[in-house]
Amino acid sequence: MKNFWLTEAMVELGQFLLPFLLVFPSFLLLFIITKNKSSRSTQNPTPTQGDLPKSYPIIGHLIAANQQKDKFQWLTNLLISSPSSTFVLHRPFGFKSIQTADPIVVEHILKTKFHIYQKGLYHRSVLRDFLGDGIFNVEGEAWKFQRQVASHEFTNKSLRKFVENVVDFELSNRLVPLLLEAAKNRRVLDLQDILQRFTFDNICKISFGYDPEYLDPSLANQEFAVAYEEATMISTARFRSFFPIVWKTSKFLNIGSEKRLKEAVSKVRQFALAIVKEKKETILKSSENSEDLLSRFLKSGHSDEKFVTDIVISFLLAGRDTTSAALTWFFWLVHKNKQAEQQILEEVLQNRGKQGNKTEHLNSTAYEEVKDMVYTHAALCESMRLFPPVPVDIKEATSDDVLPDGMRVKKGTWVTYHPYAMGRLEKLWGPDWAKYRPERWLQKTENGVEKKWRFVPRDPYSYPVFHGGPRVCLGKEMAFLQMKRVVAGVLSRFKVVPVAEEGFEPVYVPYLTAKMHGGFRVRIEERCEFE
Repeated sequence: MKNFWLTEAMVELGQFLLPFLLVFPSFLLLFIITKNKSSRSTQNPTPTQGDLPKSYPIIGHLIAANQQKDKFQWLTNLLISSPSSTFVLHRPFGFKSIQTADPIVVEHILKTKFHIYQKGLYHRSVLRDFLGDGIFNVEGEAWKFQRQVASHEFTNKSLRKFVENVVDFELSNRLVPLLLEAAKNRRVLDLQDILQRFTFDNICKISFGYDPEYLDPSLANQEFAVAYEEATMISTARFRSFFPIVWKTSKFLNIGSEKRLKEAVSKVRQFALAIVKEKKETILKSSENSEDLLSRFLKSGHSDEKFVTDIVISFLLAGRDTTSAALTWFFWLVHKNKQAEQQILEEVLQNRGKQGNKTEHLNSTAYEEVKDMVYTHAALCESMRLFPPVPVDIKEATSDDVLPDGMRVKKGTWVTYHPYAMGRLEKLWGPDWAKYRPERWLQKTENGVEKKWRFVPRDPYSYPVFHGGPRVCLGKEMAFLQMKRVVAGVLSRFKVVPVAEEGFEPVYVPYLTAKMHGGFRVRIEERCEFE
């Protein structure tokens, strides 16, 4: 019996390795030929229009991609330089991937032909170990069910409760005291880490009725958080691989990064499963009607612990990583743009003045205050234009199609749209696209003798930061309310000063959700205006 299973395992391993072994000598020769050229290419200069990389038989754009130190920026530059903002990336063995930053194409795949462009089998296989059958990795009825149950989380009543109970508690009892202590002791903080802890506590409390107390004054490295970062990073690396056979083989052999992914996912699932089991016990013992997201799923008839655990992990990704990423880049950009910072401060103080108490930084009118912060809303939109929390999104054609520009799409082709590149297109944002300018989202309106700002949104296909079409982000309003509350609570009391040399520019790292490479080291200074 043991010999039988050993034989089966060797056959399966052979199926994994044979294609790789057959083509490896050719690829090795090509890499040697291009090594000198690659070593000289330390930058990613923006190509001129029509200067697209050469594709070769069998290997496609492998040589061009191998010469890039930053493949993500390389793809961004190609989209910016392309006259149509779309080009075809040829992967090895004839597989094609369409890359686009064209709003018309984005609308086509997210809305017009939504039924054709889905997650796809490969996309789901890449993320299945991490996200399982959570809302971000399923389609069809499973997706509709999770979305329908989750939609109850985003009513006006729930949003008000979220801001005035959950966010304000975390802000006044944890974040502000921590920043105050850092200011007094001139302690350097990693603000990216702090914001991830803040949003993690918030999403756990509002969605699962559980307080992990991650923003504890000790800022201890919790095992779950480290494992979550590892799982996110390695899952992203799977997408980037030109040879999926490599990670699939590593997974089969349980070696290297795939072994680390398995260990990390195990820790993440243990954490999420513990939340699920605790919530189940609470529901059984308590007669109170819990209204959090997890309770709704457990009461919907889906008691399978693996399925509910998948849901928990997906909502942690949505509620923790995206919002903290947006806020991290926001504080960097505002520090560099003092005029925008001053406008935000004036708006914050003006809104508090309406309630008759400028010095009380937290009160029961929080929901109304943040809803009226129009300039701050525009400032957040502008920072996410330049540094979107989700850098790219991939769809797979489930049948043959033709894009609006006439490009034919065969079944199984990936179509990837790039919010990061779209935020850098001159034809969408004008010649000053590189400038951080919240005013591009605003118009002055007459209100009697007073002129006020009015927010002017962009369509979700020119600005797909919150997705678009049937899968548009349910938590968009919740994210803005949370971010504006944090901005008001932090900037009104503190100056956030990056610890970096003159001329330093942070690096945007495109994982499943974007990160600032190396964290965001800052000093916190109290504002005299608040005293």
